[in-house]
Amino acid sequence: MDSLTQAVLGASVTCAVMGRRTGFTKAALVGAVAGTLPDLDVLIDHGNDLLNMVRHRAESHALFFLTLAAPLLGWLTHMLVDRKAPADAPNLTAHWTLAWLLALLTHVGIDAMTSYGTQFMQPFTDHAFAVGSVFIIDPLYTLPLLLGLLLSGLRARRGMDWQGPNRWALAFSCCYLLWSVGAQHHVRTVAEHALAEQGVPNVQQAQLFVYATPFNTVLWRVLAITPTHSYEGFYSLLDQGHHIPLSATERGSAYLQRWASVPAVQAMQRFTQGPIRMQVHEGRVLLTDLRMGQEPSYSFVFDLGTPEQLDAGLTQPRKVSAVLSSGFSLPALIERMLGRDLRLSAAMVEH
Repeated sequence: MDSLTQAVLGASVTCAVMGRRTGFTKAALVGAVAGTLPDLDVLIDHGNDLLNMVRHRAESHALFFLTLAAPLLGWLTHMLVDRKAPADAPNLTAHWTLAWLLALLTHVGIDAMTSYGTQFMQPFTDHAFAVGSVFIIDPLYTLPLLLGLLLSGLRARRGMDWQGPNRWALAFSCCYLLWSVGAQHHVRTVAEHALAEQGVPNVQQAQLFVYATPFNTVLWRVLAITPTHSYEGFYSLLDQGHHIPLSATERGSAYLQRWASVPAVQAMQRFTQGPIRMQVHEGRVLLTDLRMGQEPSYSFVFDLGTPEQLDAGLTQPRKVSAVLSSGFSLPALIERMLGRDLRLSAAMVEH
């Protein structure tokens, strides 16, 4: 998720854990830091742009390492935040440890709900878990948490019991995530019927993915991957009927087979678990992650070099698209979300 959401979620969780044991501001600030900390792995250079992508949300998001780090972080926080506490004040190390642990684990959990991929089982496996039921930025998830913190902060300044608004906001956010998974499951069922209805070749071998589109959980992107093609369509929960128009695009299966042993291709294949495309454009070999974006605009496209360089095993992947796609049409998104247009503007992209 975006940095604001992670900071707000971390603050909300820490405030809920600490309660009256410490000040609201202290708990919120520590929680915001805890919610931000795992994403500092973006500052690490792994050698090339593609590795920087597939190694993001790896060890820094591993449940094993975060669980080991929580007691140390909890102790340090107690030493720094409560160092001026009276001598007879209770030792809050255990509570700070729990606050850190839950703030870090909820960071990982909400990341795994997006389509990017989170390797939270490192170092035991580098499998990237990605539910895809929420978009990287979803106001309906973030704003209630932010509002809960603001109301709690106002009540704390007035000396009132401030925990209620924050707890209600956390409860709503959990229910919203459950809703997103349920809606995604419904759309998946509709998509399975659409694939069969439209006679997609090799449908038995197809991988089916359903992703939330920007800022909502009403409009969904359907992506089916066969050995040779990708099939893309959009379905809104407000659509009349269950028909999903699908458009087919070649995935460059010959190129994927030809350069299957190239480390960059293997890394991308392992990270995405299938939805990739390879093409030669103007003498350059391009590798695309089909999960994030929409045809023909995608968030992650890498230039691997010339065909001759790949054949010789010489490649230094270079990203040729932005990490966050831009330029989508918000009016087109809203129109399609409301079920008013069967065709989604090609300008709209998702992450």
